[in-house]
Amino acid sequence: MTDWVVLVESANDISQAETPHKVLKVSDYITKPALFSGRRPYILNLCRSYGYQSEGYYASLLAEARGHRVSPSVQTMVELSAKGLYRHALPDLGERLREAHAKGAPKIERLFVAFSKPETPGYERLAREVSDWFRVPALEVELDPKSPHGIGRVRMVPPHKLKGERRDFFLEAMEAYTSGRISEPKTKAPAKWALAVLVDPHEKTAPSKPSSIKRLADVAAKMGVEVETIEPSDLTSLAEFDALFIRATTQIDNYTYKFARRAEQEGMPVIDDTQSMIRCTNKVFLKEILEKAGLPIPHTLILDEKSDLASVFETLGNPVVLKTPDGSFGTNMVKARSLDELRAGAKHMFKDTALIIAQEFVPTKFDWRIGVLNGEPLYACQYRMARGHWQIVKHGPDGKTSEGGFTTFPVEDAPPEVVDAAVRGARLIGDGLYGVDLKETDKGVVIIEINDNPSIDHDVEGAILKDELWRRIISWFSTRLEERMGRVA
Repeated sequence: MTDWVVLVESANDISQAETPHKVLKVSDYITKPALFSGRRPYILNLCRSYGYQSEGYYASLLAEARGHRVSPSVQTMVELSAKGLYRHALPDLGERLREAHAKGAPKIERLFVAFSKPETPGYERLAREVSDWFRVPALEVELDPKSPHGIGRVRMVPPHKLKGERRDFFLEAMEAYTSGRISEPKTKAPAKWALAVLVDPHEKTAPSKPSSIKRLADVAAKMGVEVETIEPSDLTSLAEFDALFIRATTQIDNYTYKFARRAEQEGMPVIDDTQSMIRCTNKVFLKEILEKAGLPIPHTLILDEKSDLASVFETLGNPVVLKTPDGSFGTNMVKARSLDELRAGAKHMFKDTALIIAQEFVPTKFDWRIGVLNGEPLYACQYRMARGHWQIVKHGPDGKTSEGGFTTFPVEDAPPEVVDAAVRGARLIGDGLYGVDLKETDKGVVIIEINDNPSIDHDVEGAILKDELWRRIISWFSTRLEERMGRVA
């Protein structure tokens, strides 16, 4: 028997013969909490009503209080109770609907979705999108061209109302969704927490190598934490876990932000949280917040399309480094030595952003990277410039990259002024995990940027701490989960 539990109001709704998972009457779940002592099952709430203060409502409410993973959540029940509460999701749903119609999906009035699977072929992306927004076993989307974004209504469908082929479709989708997602405990001491690690297997410059993720999982297992990697298509499965560690390059406009947002909605501790993403991925924000705090940064200007570029060299010297606010891994950067280069670089960048950064060029043989976790220094690395280049990473015209070497130091052996500036800068962002890049110059230390998604590999950043680096990160999650459970209790 798996650790999924299906809640029903009547034995006729879903029978034990129709699923390998435990089927339990909702009244027993509500009144007999001792049934799950020491366990953390995933609850599929298939009650006949999800209305406020119904048995279905209380089942999900108690599941959350007991630390059980549950679908649908009370938050979803509330949001789907009125269109005004889920209006924020309609633009995304409408975009997926237009894409489906453009690709020839049949025109229908209602789309039934079970566990992110559409009953009508051609609407797969819309089904995943609506399930990403609302984690519900069964949904119906009313398609109305007269309504905003073409979506008339989104409502939950109680499974007991499903008949014939639609019921068969629902059961097949449930089996596919739950198959293999939670495995039987392999030891007599099952993991206390489940940590999802988000990775993109197609990413060329991932912040952690697969071997490092495996090391993280090995260390976590010894600490009573189960680690499972998930991919960009697994958003609907996120609530099966207790916490989220994002090990894919973060951007505000891609899937990583959606995962962080969903994790926060579920009350999960997450690295990186959405606030850290918003703050760290924009160099305009970092300039303002670091200057306001009196922390040293290179002389920097914020430019718009009306700015007088001819005066930039007078202010910053020559050469000047141009950056887009959201660049990462040294991309979207130009070193301009002439006004023509400056204008060409700015013109190209202004195609995608209203503001760009112009910064004095600060040449050094290496950059410091200080990892900061929970407001305390975690590791210290020197990254040397790529051979014959002014950056750590050299991006070739053919898409290939080359990097300089590195040296990892015990934090206590790094220059105190470097560590102090890094910690002070990171604390302005939050209490998560950050990588602060700094340079040592004749005029003192300057902060180049703060990364919410720093590279961490066991043979580079973890070269000194080794497994202790992963233990500290896992402890960060465990501490917050313990605090959360303490508040619930």
